[in-house]
Amino acid sequence: MNVLTLNCGSSSVKYQLINTESENVLCQGIVERIGIDGTRIVHKESGNKHVIEPHIPDHKAAIDNIIGLLTDKKYGTIQSLDEIDAIGHRLVHGGDKLTSSVLIDDHVMNILKECIDFAPLHNPANIKGVEAAMAELPGKPNVGVFDTAFHSTMPPVAYTYGIPKKYLMEHSIRRYGFHGTSHYYVAKKAAEMMEKPFNESNIITIHLGNGASVTAIKDGKSVDTSMGFTPLEGLIMGTRCGDVDPGVLFHISKMEDLEDEDEMNNFFNKNCGMLGITGKTSDMRDIEDWALEGDAEMKLALDIYCYRIKKYVGSYMAVLNRTDAIVFTGGVGENSDVTREWVLQDMDFLGIKIDPSKNNGLRGKAQEISTADSKVKVFAIPTNEELVIAQETEKVLSK
Repeated sequence: MNVLTLNCGSSSVKYQLINTESENVLCQGIVERIGIDGTRIVHKESGNKHVIEPHIPDHKAAIDNIIGLLTDKKYGTIQSLDEIDAIGHRLVHGGDKLTSSVLIDDHVMNILKECIDFAPLHNPANIKGVEAAMAELPGKPNVGVFDTAFHSTMPPVAYTYGIPKKYLMEHSIRRYGFHGTSHYYVAKKAAEMMEKPFNESNIITIHLGNGASVTAIKDGKSVDTSMGFTPLEGLIMGTRCGDVDPGVLFHISKMEDLEDEDEMNNFFNKNCGMLGITGKTSDMRDIEDWALEGDAEMKLALDIYCYRIKKYVGSYMAVLNRTDAIVFTGGVGENSDVTREWVLQDMDFLGIKIDPSKNNGLRGKAQEISTADSKVKVFAIPTNEELVIAQETEKVLSK
């Protein structure tokens, strides 16, 4: 089956055309800066990279351009749109009503719209992507694959917040967790690399990108994760605050006169995290470079970032009782040997030892980076959410 995967952000669309039988990526790319100046498409096929700069005012135009590229005589990899069997969408939040991958229909779309308040930065863009795909590829089945789905196995002790039961029940307030497709993929890959059945593996996965989260996986199932009701909770991220005393929200809203809900959402999602701490950037590459060059403020920022991850790793080792492996993934996790080293340094008493000769300089490659005598194996594994989306799409349609 050939599945077109779409991952729609507020001003971007990532895409891949994947054959699920061979797991080959026929082509892939990203549409950037939708609706603003400097729009461009970076399209890759057969080892070739093309940069195209059309005018793309909205998501419908973005997907129309993507579809055109797939069959283009110069850039395309298929002869006809008939060769696309289905579209698989990365969807962030389905609430407690959509807890597994699903064929998208009007009922599903209505639930997605009901869940906009749960993920105000993500769901609106996801919805636009689905509507555009339905308009541009009429008759093709669309399947939604949820970031929250993998975490639906969490027990009540992990997902219940300390607020009155009335609100928990009436407003579906609970820990949902995100990055589920990424955590699932790399954990399963780590189990394969250990030659251990996934359903007998206890693994802590650390997804570090602009958004970041940690997940505790027991016998192949998510039992706890750092992101919560929304993607705002947990680790300090690029622009999101992560765990913070709720009193801070009230205090800042009062001191800065942030009375509007949208202002509050925007502030804690877009102006905090590493951007807020450094006052300069949310790009971990820049922060790491400056820290290693001796900038004291940047070193402190990087220390704070790694310290928060370390705390979650330690707490999840307690939750799991036995930890077989720790896995780093995501743009930062896959490529930053410094972050991996700083997070796990001084944890040898827990049986965690990184081999510098394996870790240093490792970028974008699946590899074990722990020492031979480390009781807990440590891996860096590039994630492949798109392959999971394509496989889930095929699974839903085969039913």
